[in-house]
This record gives sequence, C-alpha cells and structure tokens, in this order.
Amino acid sequence: MNSRTTKQEKPAKWQNIVILLILLFMLISALPNLYSDKVTIHLTHNTHSQQMSSQGIVTLLSEHKFSVDEIRISTASTSITLANKADQQAIEKLLTQELGENYAITSSIENTAPAWLKLLGGQPIKLGLDLSGGVLFVLDVDTERALADRLKGIALEIRSLAVESRIRIDKISQPNNHSIIIDFALTKQSTKQKNIDKLLSEIKKNHPELTQNKRDDNQVFLTYSLPEQVKFRQDTMQQTLKTMRGRIEELGITEAVTQKQGKNRIRIELPGVHDPEAAKRIIGATASLDFYQMAANSNAVGIIQMLDDNGQKLRLNAQVVFSGSHIKNAKSGKDEMGMPLVNLTLDSVGGKKMSMFSKKNIGKPMVTVFSEFYRDAKDEMVKKSKVINVATIQQHLGSQFSITNMSSPQAAQELALLLRAGSLTAPVTIVKQRSIEATLGEDNIAHGIKALTIGIACTLLFMTFWYRTLGVIANVALALNLVSLLGLMSLLPGAVLTLPGIAGLVLTVGMAVDTNVLIFERIKEELKRGRQVLSAIESGYKSAFSTILDANITTLITGIILYSIGYGPVKGFAIILCLGILTSMFTGVFVSKALTNLLIRDNKAQLLGVKL
Repeated sequence: MNSRTTKQEKPAKWQNIVILLILLFMLISALPNLYSDKVTIHLTHNTHSQQMSSQGIVTLLSEHKFSVDEIRISTASTSITLANKADQQAIEKLLTQELGENYAITSSIENTAPAWLKLLGGQPIKLGLDLSGGVLFVLDVDTERALADRLKGIALEIRSLAVESRIRIDKISQPNNHSIIIDFALTKQSTKQKNIDKLLSEIKKNHPELTQNKRDDNQVFLTYSLPEQVKFRQDTMQQTLKTMRGRIEELGITEAVTQKQGKNRIRIELPGVHDPEAAKRIIGATASLDFYQMAANSNAVGIIQMLDDNGQKLRLNAQVVFSGSHIKNAKSGKDEMGMPLVNLTLDSVGGKKMSMFSKKNIGKPMVTVFSEFYRDAKDEMVKKSKVINVATIQQHLGSQFSITNMSSPQAAQELALLLRAGSLTAPVTIVKQRSIEATLGEDNIAHGIKALTIGIACTLLFMTFWYRTLGVIANVALALNLVSLLGLMSLLPGAVLTLPGIAGLVLTVGMAVDTNVLIFERIKEELKRGRQVLSAIESGYKSAFSTILDANITTLITGIILYSIGYGPVKGFAIILCLGILTSMFTGVFVSKALTNLLIRDNKAQLLGVKL
C-alpha cells in the first residue's frame, strides 16, 4: 500500500509544478487589465506666440466642466493628461477653437502599467464596440456591378486582340451581367474561320473561366457559368474584406472587427473611434486607380472623355493599361521642388505591363484616373471619376514610378494610404452607420461586472455551505479559472471582450462549478462505500473525468459553430464560451485535484462534509 502511494506521489509533484507555472503565466498575462489607458494631449506652441500657462489651461477646461490628471509644461510643448479619455475629442476641439493656429495639437494613449510589465509585452484585453464606444459601419458590396465591369474590360481586350489579328468584329454586346456576344463581320469563309479559331483560342487562354458557345459561324457567346459566377462573387467579397482590413490596419485600429455579414455585406466595428467622418473617408472610399493612354485618334478602340482640373477635355483609350490592383506599395513624399507626390511600387505583373507600355510610348502622355462609387438621391450606384495626373513618359519605366501634381500633402497621404491597403474591384457603399458613445460603454461594463459579481458571490456561498472543505477548494479553483480566462484573452490577438462576452463569463462560472459538483458527488459516493479519503478522491476524479470531457466537448463544438457563422455579439459570446470551457477543464479538474491532495491529508470523511 505504501509503495503504491509513493508511486502516485512522484508524478503528482511534477504535475503540481506544471500547474503552478501555467497559473503564474496566466496571472502575469492578466495583470495589465488592472491598469487603464491614459490619454495625453500634446500642445506644441509656435515660436512667435506666447505659451499658455498651466493655470490658464485648467481654468479653460474647468469652465467647460473638463477635468485633467496632470499638466506638464516644458520649453517645447505642453502635455495634458486627461482624467477621462472619453473627453479627448471634445477637449481637442475646444483647444483648437481657443488657441487657433498658435499651437499644433496631437495626442497619444499610454497604459499606466509598470515598466517591468510593459517590458514583458503584457497587453490588456481589447474591448469591443459596445464596451469602449466607437463606430459601426455596414457596407454593401455590389458584386453584380463588379462582374459587369469585368466583362466590359474583357470586351475591350477582345476588340484589341481582334485588331491585332486583323479580324473584323461587327459588334460586341452584353445582354446581361454574366455574358458577352461577339458578332463577326461577314468576310471570306476560308481565312475567316481560321483567324476566329485563333482568336477564340487566345481568349480561352487568357480567360479560362469563360464558357464559349458558337451559335453560328458569325456569332459566339462567352458566358460565366453559374459556378463561375458564384466563385467570382466569393473572390470579390474576400478581396474586399482583405482590402478593408488593410485600410483599418493603416488607421492603427487593432481592436477592429471586420467580417462578412449575409451574402454581400461587410460589418466593420471600430472600437475607440470617436470621429466617424474621418473613418468614413477611408473605409467608405472605393479608391479605384486606373492608368490610361491618351487616344491618338478618333478611330482608336473605345474612347472615353474626361475633364482635367483645368477644365480641358481629354480623350482616353477605354482599355486600362493597368489598374491599382497591381500596386504593392505606395508612399507619399515630395519632389525636388517640394511638391507632394506618391511613390508607387508595382507587383511583377504590373511592373511588366508598365515596362511594355512605357517602352512603346516614350514621349507620350499617360493619364491617372481616380474613381469612387456612391449612391445618389435615387439610391442608385454612381461612379465618379477624376483625372489626378497627366504625365509625359520621359523614359522606360519599370515597377517603380511616381504620381506627381498632387493637390496637397494631405491628399497625397490619403491616396497613398488607400492604395497601400489595396484597390477595390467592386463598388462599396455604406448602408448603415452607428456611433456608440464611450459613456454608454462604461455603463455596459459597470452593469456587466455587477451581474458577474452577484453570480460569483451566490456561487461561492452555495459551494462553501454545501461542500464545506471541498467547496472552499472549488471556490479557489473558480477564482483561478477567471484569472486564467482573463490571461488567455489578453494573450490572444484576435480576442475581443464584448457585452455578450461578459454574459459568457457568467456562464463560465456556472460551468466551472458544474465540473466540481460532478467530481465532488462521485467522491461522496466513494466515501459512502467505505473507501479511504485519498482513495475516494482519486477514484472520484478519475470516474467523473469522462463525463466532464463529453459534456464540455459538445459545448465546445457548439461554441466553435457560433464563432464561425456568427458576427458581432454572437461572436463575442462564442469566443468567451470556448475559452471558458478550456480554462474550466484545466482548473476544475487538474487544479482542484492538486489542491484537494494538498489540503486533505487524513482519513476523516467529515472534512468533506459527508456523514457516513
């Protein structure tokens, strides 16, 4: 009996060390949540103006019922640390109105955690839109318009191929959004069919997604089949999602949620953003950039007419040389004269197209056109395009070149940001916009914590009263479960706490206790059968584990399904549910067993609250 006990104790020591290390790691990960973010507004005064005193700033803010934690004044700038970060936008607006152009106003956000914790890379849990306030956008992606535009581009390409192959095309028409009809002109049959077959072979090579059907010798249908239409729409949505995420990253918002909603809509949540117009300017912009060749004569294949900034009429070849989808990087800068420009870097495909085009067109102009889509008063999609640059190609260009003659440095920066994040292939419009104030988020947090506190208190009291010593152990395991859950959420970059997530925390408390109840009832059964205390504990944990595992796996599967198909509040609830199951299994089984073995060392079953 003694030898058996010794064999069981040795691996338990290693298990206790591993458990202790995991709990310590989770505790350190959860610590940043005890500290809050502080917003500091920096005022850099003009050398020709008199610097405002700290008392003057306090008086100005007090008159408008704003409070600050600290004001630091140096020879170069003044730093104002706010007591409430929700006041940031209002205070910046007030200071701009009162101080005018005498000060440059910037702001920064810094966490109050100690330096050693920051050195370890600790980060607090990211709060969702309903807890921190911010802006919600729902975007509509016009995949049908994108498919029609794609076919329009293919039709122009076919006309160019036909001219190169010396094939006369009578007409190319689009009867709908997913097909093209090519009508060939009547010519000598012997040479015609051979050239047409060659042209169709080239089209098949360039566009394998199109199905070719001949109605007769003079007419060919090119069609997107139903599966190809579905694939095109899915690819378009994925590309739009990727582009939107890139734009949000460029804005520096790390807690944002960007996901597909329904068939052709995208839901974007921007927590902590309190200037919806600035976000809307970037998120809602379609930012399609295309490069055109000036039409040499009126007989060119397809002509579009546009006006430049000076009102001069420009005639452009309708076929795009290359589009913004080939742009790999874009940075704003200045030329030798100090004028703003945007430096572009193209991918391999775009670089090759630019190289071929510029080599043939040295000394000729190239026009850069910026396009956006918006909905008019009739709720119809309208495309607005403007010429932002007309430049003469001076030399053989490659994958790097610049867009000059930008109107302002800000315009250059915004264009570079949009192009860096990616050009959209489908028109995107904002169909819903909603702002949530930070004060509402604070109320949600307060109510959520209150509900969590009441739930935990009731659970602790019940477990202590009903299971006595084991109940105390279960309560300690429950506290460690919550710490582990907070630590795990702080570690995961994609985890965001929402109001339904707090409801998930309350549910996790119940699930964690349920694990201990199953185990403790098994232990009581073993004690009633006459087993020794430690033997009953070992048997109780072992026999209850399979039941606990089955129950938690089924719930985990449900949580994963909710996370994969849900959005917004549903997703926030699902992630807490899934993570809570993992931490509940860890603390409810392994941690509580280790605590039980450490605290209960004799054979008195009365310690467990069991009457034999």
